[in-house]
Amino acid sequence: MLRASQILIRTFVLAASTAALWGCGQRGPLYLPTDPAAAQRATLPETLNPMADTPGKPAGQ
Repeated sequence: MLRASQILIRTFVLAASTAALWGCGQRGPLYLPTDPAAAQRATLPETLNPMADTPGKPAGQ
């Protein structure tokens, strides 16, 4: 017979697996946007550390 902790762990793993499969929400293959508006968006390093100098800009600007 299963103990309560085993049932709880199995339920959590099942819920986490389901959430991971449904997490993205996008159908079809992933792609990189190429429209002009995408060029003006912040990149991941700029988002994580907005005060850091970017490679294309001179230091201090």
